[in-house]
Amino acid sequence: MDQPEKPVKQRHYGRGRIFRRKYKGTESGSYWIAYYVGGREIRESCHSDRKADAIALLDRRRSEVGVGTLVPMRRVKVASLLDALLADYRDSQKSLDWAEVVDGHLRPFFGYLEADRVGTPALSAYIAKRRENGVGNSTINRELKMLSRAFSIARNERPPKTVNPLPIPRLKEPPARAGFFEDNEFRALRSELPEEVRPVITFGFYTGCRKGEILGLQWHQVDLERGIVRFDPGVTKNDEPREIPLIGELWEMLHMLKARRDRHYPDSPWVFSRHGERIRTFKNAWEAAAVRAAKRCPSLWDQDRKKARRLFHDLRRTGVRNLVRAGVPERVAMAISGHKTRAVFDRYNIVSQRDLRDAAAKLEHYFESQSGTKRGTNAEIAETDSERVEPKSLN
Repeated sequence: MDQPEKPVKQRHYGRGRIFRRKYKGTESGSYWIAYYVGGREIRESCHSDRKADAIALLDRRRSEVGVGTLVPMRRVKVASLLDALLADYRDSQKSLDWAEVVDGHLRPFFGYLEADRVGTPALSAYIAKRRENGVGNSTINRELKMLSRAFSIARNERPPKTVNPLPIPRLKEPPARAGFFEDNEFRALRSELPEEVRPVITFGFYTGCRKGEILGLQWHQVDLERGIVRFDPGVTKNDEPREIPLIGELWEMLHMLKARRDRHYPDSPWVFSRHGERIRTFKNAWEAAAVRAAKRCPSLWDQDRKKARRLFHDLRRTGVRNLVRAGVPERVAMAISGHKTRAVFDRYNIVSQRDLRDAAAKLEHYFESQSGTKRGTNAEIAETDSERVEPKSLN
C-alpha cells in the first residue's frame, strides 16, 4: 500500500525559514523564503523547486541584512522607471525624439513588468520582436541603452526603486554609417521643409551640432555682436562648454530670426521656434520634404524602403567633413563639433567618393609636375609601355 506523501516541513535557518505556499490545500512548486528586516517579516519566492536554490537565496538575503545593503523588493513597474527617464531627459533639455522610442516601443513591451523581474528572457524576446519588425542591431542597442539608463536612475534613487542590475546584451553593429549631404541635396531638401524648420537644418549643415543642442538653443546663448553661439555645460552631450563661430550666412539668419522673435514673440527664449514655442520634432515634415525634393535629387529618397536616405544626423557628419575640407585643424574642428575623443571624431570624418576623386586628381597633378608632360589614360600608358619592351627571341 502506497504511503501518503509527507508534507514539507517548514525549516528554520537562523532568522529565516524556507517553505512552500499552499493554495486550497495544495502546495506550490516553488520554494519561498522568509527573513526579517527591522522586525518585519519579508517573504520572497526563489522561483525554483530546488531546495538548494532556496537555501542559497536565504543565505544571501541574511548576509545583505547583516551588512545593511539589503533593499526589500518593491512591486515597481517598469512604466514608472520610464516616466523617470523622460523626466530626466526633459530636465537636461535633451531632444524628446527619445519619447517616441519610450512610448512607442519600450513602454508597450516592458511597462507592465515588475522592474525586479526583468531579465535575459524578456530582453531576448524584445530583441526578437524588433528584428521581426525589420529593425537593425544599432537601433536595438540604442533602445536597450535607454532602458538600462532608466534602471540606473531607479537604482540611484533614495530609496532605490529597484536593485536589479539589468544584463543588457551588446549586439554586433554594422560599420559606421557613411551618409552625408552634398550641397545640392542640402539645398533641395531645405527648400521643401516648412519655413520654421529651414533655419534648424541650416545651422546643422554649417556647424555639425547635434539636433538636441540646436533645438534647445536659447537667445541668451547667442552673441550677435561677437558673432558666436555659446553652448553651456549641461546643454552639450559631454557637459563641456564650447563656442561656435558664426559665418556670414548663419549670422544673417540668426539676425533675422531675432528680429522676427522681437516683433511677434518677445517673451520666447527659443532661437528655433514654432509660433514662439520650442520645436520638439519634425520627423513627418522631414520625410514629406524628402519625397518632394527627390524629384530634383533622387538620392534623397529610397524608393525600395519608402523612406528618406538622409538623416538629420548626416548633417553632423557633413559639418565635420566640411571643416576638415576647409583646412581647419582637426583639434579646432573637434572643439567646434563637440567631439571629445579622436576615435569618435574619426567615425564622422568619413572619406567619400568625392574625396577619393580629389585625391586622384591631386596625384595626377603631382605626376604632371614631375614629368612636365600630361599622362595618358591607363590604356594609353599600357600600350606605350608594351612598345618599349622588345620581345625576347625564343631561339
